[in-house]
Amino acid sequence: MNIFPLRLIPATPNLDFMRLRWVSVAAFMLLTIAAIGAIAGKGFNYALDFTGGTVVELRFQQPANVDGVRERLADAGYPGAQVQTFGSGSDLLVRLQPRDGETSADATSRTADEVREAASLPDNPATIQSSAFVGPQVGRDLAENAVYALLFVVVGFLIYIGFRFEWKFAVAAIVTTLNDVLIVAGWFALSGHEFDLTVLAGLLSVMGFSINDTIVVFDRVRENFRSMRAPPMEVLNASINQTLSRTIITSVVAFLTVLALFLYGGGSLEGMSLAMMFGIVIGTLSSILVACPLLTMGFLKVTKQDLLPKARDDAELARRP
Repeated sequence: MNIFPLRLIPATPNLDFMRLRWVSVAAFMLLTIAAIGAIAGKGFNYALDFTGGTVVELRFQQPANVDGVRERLADAGYPGAQVQTFGSGSDLLVRLQPRDGETSADATSRTADEVREAASLPDNPATIQSSAFVGPQVGRDLAENAVYALLFVVVGFLIYIGFRFEWKFAVAAIVTTLNDVLIVAGWFALSGHEFDLTVLAGLLSVMGFSINDTIVVFDRVRENFRSMRAPPMEVLNASINQTLSRTIITSVVAFLTVLALFLYGGGSLEGMSLAMMFGIVIGTLSSILVACPLLTMGFLKVTKQDLLPKARDDAELARRP
């Protein structure tokens, strides 16, 4: 990996990742347990997407500054208000919790008037297009759909990886991926950052990134098991080293892309950007330090026989050590 005249990664690295495999797997297990404890103990700070709240549609005479509107609402006593554009740049959708907790029509109308006054500027006043209170039932439906989406992704990964590689690889990949998602989700629970639909989208993106990185390493493992005359431990270590440069370059580019989204995407994309940045770091480390080491442990221990082409098993096994 070259950046100008600087070489960050040797052309043929030879790091012994397998030597510390028990330490790395144990460290990730501790992080996962801590994440589960944070989720179970503290729980998520669910945003209005899941808890319900008042929705107000505003129309300005000129395109409005979303971050400015959000700051003025916070100063008016509505911290954490979700503000986003829809339609033209002059239309804003504001979602927030009523200050007094009331959900009656009068309370909703009063909240909408307060939002309009706080969001308006002398040279760019706002008018209310509509206002309504959205109950938590919508949030429960979204939570159920989120669980279904997660299960669909996990089952799809298991089928794909089991078909392309071998069931041991599928189990190792899913364990690694779920480990990454749990750690990122645990950070959101521990930090108290709002958990909304954009964060959920970020977590699903973390799953996609993590599984993609793991599959690249596993593909090299399969090739090396069929071509190298070496013990499984050496094959796995060589496979990680051979894909190390590609893994780091891909992760750095992806991280910089999401960092730009975090810096310039506005507050509405902050949660998703944080989830993806944290997930890229954790996913990169797990694909190097967890995925392959799992293939040396217990019932997941992989051998040459697991990866030989099934149509040529007898002849191939007779020729290979």
